[in-house]
Formats: sequence, structure tokens, C-alpha cells
Amino acid sequence: MLTKGFKQCLAEANAAIETVSVEEARRLHAAGDVLFVDVREGTEHVQGHIPGSVSAPRGFLEFIADPESPMHKPALSSGRRLILYCASGGRSALAAKTLRDMGIAQVCHMAGGFGGWVQSGGPAER
Repeated sequence: MLTKGFKQCLAEANAAIETVSVEEARRLHAAGDVLFVDVREGTEHVQGHIPGSVSAPRGFLEFIADPESPMHKPALSSGRRLILYCASGGRSALAAKTLRDMGIAQVCHMAGGFGGWVQSGGPAER
């Protein structure tokens, strides 16, 4: 029997991590002070993403974040503040909690996800 559903998992993640609005994320993107990390699947990323973002699908996130892994992407251990995003905000909240649990302190997620980003007029590329 399921003892914890996705709603409880999301609530716990959101209580433990920082969330930034789309507007704040756009300001930070324009300033170039942060690294955006797309935790959607690779097929979603190629259909459109935030310019300059790094693709790190949630299913491989721990491997991509860990410098000891052959899948590691050095951008995730650069020391820059990471802003994670997905399609609407659920996966990125869970992913931000995972990275925080792994010891990455400078991590947050963007409420509204890529959908909110595009709807607000944020730049996107393929």
C-alpha cells in the first residue's frame, strides 16, 4: 500500500527548497548570474528550452550532478546558483530537493516551469 503520495512528496519538497517566480527567474537570466537546469526529458528539451540552460533529465539527475559519475556535467558543480525548471514546476521542485539532499546549497526551482516562462514572454530556443 502506498504510504506517501505525490502531493505529500511535493509539499515536503516545496517546504525544504527555495522557489523563484518566473519574473524573478527572467531577471536573473538577463543578468547572467545563474545557471538554468532543465530537468525535463531530453525530448522535451529539444522541443524548446531556456537559452543557455543545461539539460539534466530528472531520471539521471543524481548521476549528472555527482562529479564521481561518468555522466557528470561540470556545469552543475560550477558553484553557480542553479535554477531548475520542468514543464510546470512539479518535477523541478522534487529535483531541487534531491540536489539539496546531495549537498548542493545554491539550488532553487522556478514556479510555473517552462510553460510559465514562455507564457510570460521569456526567450526560448530549440
